Amino acid sequence: MLKAISRYGPRVIPNTMQIVSDLQKRGQFVEGPHVAQFEDAFAARLGPGVHAASASYGRMAFYYILKAMDFPRGSEIVLPALTFWVIPEIARVLGLKPVFADVDPVSFNMTAASLEQVLSPRTVAVVPTHLWGLPCDMREILAVAARKRIRVIEDCAHALGAEYQGKPVGTFGDAALFSFQTIKPLNAYGGGMAVTRDPELARRIATLASAEPPPTLEHIKQRLWHGRVQRIATRPPIFTWTLFPLVYVCTRFNWDLDMYFWEAIRPLDPLPPDYREGMSNVQAAIGLEALAHLDRWTAATQRHASRMSERLANLPGVRVPAVPADRTHAYYQYCAYVPDRDAIVDRCLRRGIDLETLHVDVCSELPLFDASRVIAPGARATTETVQIPVYESLTDEQLDRVADVTRDAILAQTSRAPAAMRAS
Repeated sequence: MLKAISRYGPRVIPNTMQIVSDLQKRGQFVEGPHVAQFEDAFAARLGPGVHAASASYGRMAFYYILKAMDFPRGSEIVLPALTFWVIPEIARVLGLKPVFADVDPVSFNMTAASLEQVLSPRTVAVVPTHLWGLPCDMREILAVAARKRIRVIEDCAHALGAEYQGKPVGTFGDAALFSFQTIKPLNAYGGGMAVTRDPELARRIATLASAEPPPTLEHIKQRLWHGRVQRIATRPPIFTWTLFPLVYVCTRFNWDLDMYFWEAIRPLDPLPPDYREGMSNVQAAIGLEALAHLDRWTAATQRHASRMSERLANLPGVRVPAVPADRTHAYYQYCAYVPDRDAIVDRCLRRGIDLETLHVDVCSELPLFDASRVIAPGARATTETVQIPVYESLTDEQLDRVADVTRDAILAQTSRAPAAMRAS
């Protein structure tokens, strides 16, 4: 019998429901001591001298960082052309002009060279985004930033657990943001963290974050319920009979299912009400417990990615993720180039393997940022990729099935190519 495998597999601590129940009984569901404990433990994980402040979202951690840095309105901030649209939109909301640097199509990251191409006298900051969990070449980016006297804000939303030259991401720039959404490397059912080693900047960020009201009990329960539904529905036995048929039918009729799962691209001024709140105590408690599992989760995902690369390497038209020797990859997504992306996705879906296509946005092409458009061929090239499931909760048998189906789909597609060319 077919057992479908979802593109996502949320990381879940085994005692989630116990934590939720205990904090409800203690009256510490909304507010309590775990928020400060989570902030302290998160900062300690990154190293000595790091300060951390929690937020309702990773994007709001970015908001507090930018607001605390107090850049003049109209200043330019450089972001990768390939990123989640919300991050440059947050900069725009604060009166800054997003400017997009192209990405290297192999690493999917901004480079020092692409950064230098878009700098101007009005540039005040750069946001190197460690996309899919692979760190940028921070040494080169930091050198450019130091020479041009601009601030560096690392976007680590995908990369908790990754390292560059033996140090964790988030510890190289002036500040960094992390995200704890359900499918991120650390799942706290939402929330984010702003970190910095600058004590005065940390004080300003913490003041901004602590001024937000606590979330409502109803909103917290809604977040936890949505997260629970997502983690249950993505388990292969459940996914097979729930979301998979929906995905399959939508694909057959070219219906856009993503519009129901991802936030609509739109102006965020004023900020939505649920942005302007603090992290709940129950989410912080879940995040605190999850930190103890993070290294195991990361190692399992890295093993799965290595196995996937072994199975797919040397196939015609395939390029698997490349990891430079001076860094580690957290594999929030395992992103590979394949021949005829849409055909591969369709072939895999017919056999129960759900592949993602583009999980972020080519922001330089979005009408929302029309005034900031640049030509970004590297970012455009990445749209020919697929994200293949390698998440830590897959069993060896499930991982091999993903690899077998993907491999078969690639070989079947490439074997058809010469015949098609002869027919034309």
